Amino acid sequence: MSNSSSINEFLLLPLADTRQLQLLHFWLLLGIYLAALLGNGLISTAVACDQRLHTPMYFFLLNLALLDLGCISTTLPKAITDFLVKNKTISFVGCIAQLFGVHFFGCTETFILTVMAYDRYTAICRPLHYTTLMTRRTCGRMVVGSWLGGCVHSIVQTLLTTRLPFCGPNKVDHYFCDVHPLLRLACADTYAVGITVIANSGMIALSSFVILVVSYVVILVSLRGRTSEGQRKALSTCGSHITVVVLFFGPCTFTYIRPSSDLSEDKIVALFYTVITPMLNPLIYTLRNKEVKSAMRKLWGRRVDSEEAKV
Repeated sequence: MSNSSSINEFLLLPLADTRQLQLLHFWLLLGIYLAALLGNGLISTAVACDQRLHTPMYFFLLNLALLDLGCISTTLPKAITDFLVKNKTISFVGCIAQLFGVHFFGCTETFILTVMAYDRYTAICRPLHYTTLMTRRTCGRMVVGSWLGGCVHSIVQTLLTTRLPFCGPNKVDHYFCDVHPLLRLACADTYAVGITVIANSGMIALSSFVILVVSYVVILVSLRGRTSEGQRKALSTCGSHITVVVLFFGPCTFTYIRPSSDLSEDKIVALFYTVITPMLNPLIYTLRNKEVKSAMRKLWGRRVDSEEAKV
């Protein structure tokens, strides 16, 4: 990652200026982080331990929970600790690691959500062929392809950024290191890099969103000839996924499909796909899914029984 930069560290600007607001944000973000760890951890454990959840849909849900854990853990711990310390710096290597992690987990989640939409399309529109189309090998390949695709995307974003010279100032107008704020600090012409970033990140988010919209339009059209009970079950199954897609893709597309003109605005929008969505995903899926709630109650019952046996 060596380049012609004379900057060894960057200064991250907090979400709040006053000490009172910083303390308020500290407790708020700490609660959100703990809730995200607990929720996504419970979903991962439930899917891994309950044989009834060893299906393609829950296999993808397990990967989504792991990605949410990775995404929120890449940005939030540093942001939380910065509220308590005066020196809010991050090393050059640490900054690039944050950049890589955010785009790796974020892009992989984009692909996983697209795969989940295909899974729902197959289950609802082609139910007789579902078991032959969504085999264990096929699901494994789609998940591996999603993780590899996210890795390739993140490597491209990281290489584009590390090749730029940084010679001051070093204040990153964000609570984590991202491409757009770092481009503002480069002491070189970043127009070509900025266009490449938009073409890379923005088009991935936009094209995946279009695919998701088309797939759910096809699903809704296919439900017209079904019974009301069949429509209710299908819509209930897809409702959670559609909610997650809207919460995740809306802010991502807004941030990366256009040149960044207002970093303070991007900072607020970034909270949705790096903090709010990873916290809400477990609630969205568990509140609307009887099987996941049943698996969690089963795990809780095992824990209580084991504690009683020790006593």
